Amino acid sequence: MILPFIALIALGIGCLGVIVLSVGRKQSVETSIDDKTSGVNVDGGQMCCASCGIVAADNVKLKKCAACESVRYCSVECQRKHRPDHKKACKKRAAELRDEILFKQPKSSYLGDCPICCLPLSIDPRNSPIQTCCSTVICDGCEYANRLRHEKECLELTCPFCRHPVPTSNEEAENNKMKRVEANDPVALRQMGCIHSVVGDSKKAFQYLTKAAGLGDADGHHCLSNMYLNGEGVKKDMKKGVYHAEEAAIKGHPTARFNLGVIEWNKGTIERNIGMIERAAKHIIISANLGHGEAMKMVKTCYSKGLVSKEDFAKTLRAHQAVLDAARSSQREAAAEAKRLGLSFSHMHSMPS
Repeated sequence: MILPFIALIALGIGCLGVIVLSVGRKQSVETSIDDKTSGVNVDGGQMCCASCGIVAADNVKLKKCAACESVRYCSVECQRKHRPDHKKACKKRAAELRDEILFKQPKSSYLGDCPICCLPLSIDPRNSPIQTCCSTVICDGCEYANRLRHEKECLELTCPFCRHPVPTSNEEAENNKMKRVEANDPVALRQMGCIHSVVGDSKKAFQYLTKAAGLGDADGHHCLSNMYLNGEGVKKDMKKGVYHAEEAAIKGHPTARFNLGVIEWNKGTIERNIGMIERAAKHIIISANLGHGEAMKMVKTCYSKGLVSKEDFAKTLRAHQAVLDAARSSQREAAAEAKRLGLSFSHMHSMPS
């Protein structure tokens, strides 16, 4: 799902001036100079409670503030007492820590590599089927090669990964899927959530997707984000929608990352907020670096309007092309050609991711 895109013209570049981004730069983090607030005893070089000032010792254990990790307390009572003074700084530092994680470029997409050919999987789900017997995602090239090998050697058709026999009926294929669901496989849970969403059962879809997201599935978070942002089966909630999109983006989901960029862009354009436009550009560049086509188009538009520097544009273009090149192989090209000719090589044990 791609959210609507507000035209660049609405930004009013003449009013705001030209913004040249340098995505690689890092924001410096201000540190507190108040020794008690920071939980540091300068004289002895020891940590102390930010509320009562007691020094850490064998019989006194200090615990970090879970949100900002910048102060320490000797007890829950001290933490509660100090909360009114610390709340503003805590929220600011927690947001900075969140952004450090959020805007870190993932090494690859959440799909990773095909476990058979070890090449990066395409972010296009149509090219990366899931094996229902083991919930493993493989590329079309390996799926196609497996089919050809079985036909050539007259072998019983099996899963390319786990070698489980291909089901001979829809009922058997469904049983395979339910076994994975009962085993709390996050991929299988997410797939069941998507299936229920398609047939209009939003309640069950939400339950399955919530469980998948809870088990760390990036696509589960992405699907939940779409449900919250669009109000599909749940009450429309922008805050929760953005949270799940962020969780998916952190795990390397290019579409979720692109959606975050569009959300920030639309909001920044309406409010004429340069900071939001900068954040949007960072999201879009990260998405393009993961191979997202629409994100790359948007980066080009930003560059043509002077919103992205020439250096960042060139770097993103190279990274985007490198991801696409890394996902190519002769097997995958043969599979694509077979699809173009209308030859079917997918089986009942496979379904798109």
